[in-house]
Amino acid sequence: MTVSELINKTDKTAFSFEVLPPLKGTGTATLFSTIDALKEFCPEYINITTHRSEYVYVEQPDGSYLRHFVRRRPGTVAVASAIMQKYDIKVVPHVVVSGMTKEEIEYMLLDLQFLGIQDLLVLRGDKAKDEARFMPVKDGYNYATELIEQVNLFNSGKFVDGTPIKNPGTPFSYGVAAYPEKHEESPNLEFDLQVLKQKQDMGADYAVTQIFYDNEKFFQFVERAREAGITIPIIPGIKPMAKLNQFSVLPKVFHLDLPETLSKEMEKCKDDAEVKQLGIEWGVSQCRELMQHHVPSIHFYSLGVTDSIREIARQIY
Repeated sequence: MTVSELINKTDKTAFSFEVLPPLKGTGTATLFSTIDALKEFCPEYINITTHRSEYVYVEQPDGSYLRHFVRRRPGTVAVASAIMQKYDIKVVPHVVVSGMTKEEIEYMLLDLQFLGIQDLLVLRGDKAKDEARFMPVKDGYNYATELIEQVNLFNSGKFVDGTPIKNPGTPFSYGVAAYPEKHEESPNLEFDLQVLKQKQDMGADYAVTQIFYDNEKFFQFVERAREAGITIPIIPGIKPMAKLNQFSVLPKVFHLDLPETLSKEMEKCKDDAEVKQLGIEWGVSQCRELMQHHVPSIHFYSLGVTDSIREIARQIY
């Protein structure tokens, strides 16, 4: 069954979460410990992020710095395979535009097909840290819609150059991203909705949102999406707060607003431990309200907050 089929098979709100491939050379212990902590809640699927290569500066013995182009988190396909084999849980690797050529994307699709992985999350991805704005690599794409075109072409039995695939295999099913508070580069929310509608019309089966802390903004977004003709499931993305500095960092990084009630409660927190407890309480309340509105699934972003997600899931599932 595809992700869209899984989350629509019952009236119960599904549980899923996202993991990152390990940092280069660190092994899989932390990755597997995250899954071990959350598997008891029967996740319908696990997402695995994909990360581009970027420039880093490495200090040399003489005090100078050498610029290296490295991929700090390789291994998305291998991690997807390892999770599938170890846990027998559906995996959804991210396929991204960012830092990838058309040929590299094609090789990734082939590798995933060889492994029998049927589901993808198709994204543009983030700009490089040293870029003022998103820049495609040579022979790459600017937009997620262009990547969708390549996946659709692959599904139809053709490589990116138009030559036929002798054994096309099972077509991929894919989800896309959505932004309840507008993508940072979008001129307005209406434009965002037009893009999401285009992705749906091109074949996207569902959408997963960027993190948010104000449910009312999510509900308003879904309502406007339905008015715009968007009918695919829209899955809320949740990440509980866990650190004091997130009070200022999260709005800046993710271009979101914190509800006034949450802001006032965070101002009372004296340390990270108090923020973590607040994040759990807010997450439980937020998720319960979402479930009361019959969202098909709740998707958790696990980086750095596995313990918090485990406690939230224990209370709501």
